[in-house]
Amino acid sequence: MISKIIDEDLIQEAKAYIEDAENIVITTHVSPDGDAIGSSLAFCIFLRTIGKNANVIVPNDFPGFLKWMPASSDIIVYEKKKTVADELIEQADLIFALDFNVLKRIDSVAISVADSAAKKIIVDHHLDPGNFADLVISYPQFASTSEMIFRIICRMGYFTELNKECAECIYTGMMTDTGGFTYNSNGAEVYVIVSELIKKGIDKDAIYDKVYNNYSESRYRLMGYMLYEKMKLYPEYGAAMISLTADELSKYDFKKGDTEGFVNMPLSIKGIIFSAFFKEEGGKIKCSFRSQGDVATNTFAAQYFNGGGHKNASGGESYDNMEQVIEAFEKALPSLKDELNEELKRRGYV
Repeated sequence: MISKIIDEDLIQEAKAYIEDAENIVITTHVSPDGDAIGSSLAFCIFLRTIGKNANVIVPNDFPGFLKWMPASSDIIVYEKKKTVADELIEQADLIFALDFNVLKRIDSVAISVADSAAKKIIVDHHLDPGNFADLVISYPQFASTSEMIFRIICRMGYFTELNKECAECIYTGMMTDTGGFTYNSNGAEVYVIVSELIKKGIDKDAIYDKVYNNYSESRYRLMGYMLYEKMKLYPEYGAAMISLTADELSKYDFKKGDTEGFVNMPLSIKGIIFSAFFKEEGGKIKCSFRSQGDVATNTFAAQYFNGGGHKNASGGESYDNMEQVIEAFEKALPSLKDELNEELKRRGYV
């Protein structure tokens, strides 16, 4: 049994918006990950199934290990097809903002979305949703936006219309946003949903293989370099830090998605419960943070790196150079000392 956590009024209002719309655009955040792509494609497939003209627009390209997904070839990458994307946004009756909370998270797409006369609906599981939408369905307690999409489709009375292709996308998003169900996934209902997706015909083992066993040789060479040369430990804090410059990425023929999961790797080291990863890309430093237990990465990211996210998984960005970012991180790390020490004690490391 799946509980009705999302407010019924929100479900019915979203359903009414969908019923009244003909042209629907779905957009998601810059550098889209598995949950962003999974939730967007799942909802697009569903909307097309019920007769709507639906399209997915993403700000920039997404990792190759997600391009096997149903309808992924239909995704419009804004930086490659700006004119086409702008026309679709202008013609839209309804725009869904999936897996992001504020317009700056969709980068160059933000202006067109903000200017659009279409009704707008946020479906997201991050904190502090913005005020640009007509309807906000925001529930940070959910492990993924893909889980929310499953719940919304079912609550609107369309479980029968949720087909195998839609289910594959939902499962991919749920799986990737929980690290293969290794964090933020201890709720029993997550697995009730997985069982329903399996009943729709998905092969979860094959999906895992396509996502996690589909990397390039260059990724593994970059990984070896990163672990041996670029990982720094701070044992007194139970913390680790990784950094990769644009030149280092270029040396290893970096492709979108090659650093996926790098930030999690130090957490496999005994006594390490907080990890930071800084990557120079697109003229800025992208910051990723992961933690275990009660160590809050989102407040750390918000305070020091213009970011936010979930308690144990968050991100941010900086326009300083790499040396300055690392220096800022090392100066900020003591602010987490009490939280880190408590968690280290709880785990028996100190």
